[in-house]
Amino acid sequence: MKRVTGIGGIFFNAKDPATMRAWYKQHLGIDVMDWGGTAFSWSDDEGKPTGGMTVWSINGADTTLYDPSKSTFMINYRVADLAALLQALREEGCQVLDKLEDGEYGKFGWVIDPEGNKVELWEPPPGQ
Repeated sequence: MKRVTGIGGIFFNAKDPATMRAWYKQHLGIDVMDWGGTAFSWSDDEGKPTGGMTVWSINGADTTLYDPSKSTFMINYRVADLAALLQALREEGCQVLDKLEDGEYGKFGWVIDPEGNKVELWEPPPGQ
């Protein structure tokens, strides 16, 4: 079974998200959108789009997005078969959260790593 196939997103907290977003936009040229982040489209070696993207987002320090983790970041990994992977992780003794989401952006599940960080697993919708 194929497990992680790429990074779907990187999310982190900031004490002052507006200032951080402005800094990244001005100094690193990241096109930060009104929702607080951007989506980097994937392309092949020739620059042709491949249908995937990586989301980058800054959240406020008061977010509950990473609960139950106390970490200030979360990485979203793209996976091929979320249900099969979550089952395998359970069988391997990993702490898999019971919550699942299935919507227009795909399927999402979560596991806690050995240091207590919440890891998001994302199966994109068909064709992406």
